[in-house]
Amino acid sequence: MLRSSSVRLLDESDISAARTVLARDPVTNVFVQSRIEACGLDSGRLGAQVWGWFAGGKLQSMCYAGANIVPVEAGIDAAHAFAERARRYGRRCSSMVGQATAIAQMWEVLLPAWGPAREVRMPQPLLAIDHEPDVAGDLTVRRVRPDELDLILPACVAMFTEEVGVSPVGTDGGALYRARVAELIGLGRSFARIENGRVIFKAEIGSATAHACQVQGVWVDPQLRGRGLGTIGTAAVVQAALRDIAPIVSLYVNDYNAAARASYARVGFTHIGDFASVLF
Repeated sequence: MLRSSSVRLLDESDISAARTVLARDPVTNVFVQSRIEACGLDSGRLGAQVWGWFAGGKLQSMCYAGANIVPVEAGIDAAHAFAERARRYGRRCSSMVGQATAIAQMWEVLLPAWGPAREVRMPQPLLAIDHEPDVAGDLTVRRVRPDELDLILPACVAMFTEEVGVSPVGTDGGALYRARVAELIGLGRSFARIENGRVIFKAEIGSATAHACQVQGVWVDPQLRGRGLGTIGTAAVVQAALRDIAPIVSLYVNDYNAAARASYARVGFTHIGDFASVLF
């Protein structure tokens, strides 16, 4: 018998209830929803645990706890409960990311045990578009081919290092990151403008469901920035995503990145919420 509110590890018997929670906001919840749709709630397949917060015996909120900690539909009570469980569990993640209020509440609890963080980014505007871009897309942007993995990988590493502040090439020599880049190429969710063996622009659809998808890793060759290539490149990715992947395309951006925010506004993205990230 569950108490009036409690947290426990979810399993396959909870899949229907989990889907109901995720469906409340399929854009904000696209990452966790995509992972659960692909792997279910089995921790071994998922590579993460999913904790559920129950109130009155009903699943109300969740928290994905793997390489990232991602709260889902978490109000203040659920956020605090997830943070307490995470504190007892010990930090095994490289970041926390998700809806800004929930992340702020969790970090307030976790800071004394886990802090200081390498960086706290809040807010990060969550943007979305569900219509054709307001600018013409770059016709030279296309899906990256599997045989172009070694060509696109340095641009992916450069983007990750610039954005996150650390290189994704770790003790494994970058094998895991390379595999992830290859996976997205294989899924047809890696896009680039490549000229004479040079990557001019690139971006990926990192998460996708039938309801929404999320753009990540937008990057332009540093020598060519300021020419609008990111704007028309992103527009081309949006066009392809709306046509082939999902009816809503989202992304989140650092609040202080005025150039990127202006670029996405020109494409036609609108501000629908706020994320936050805590990086370790």
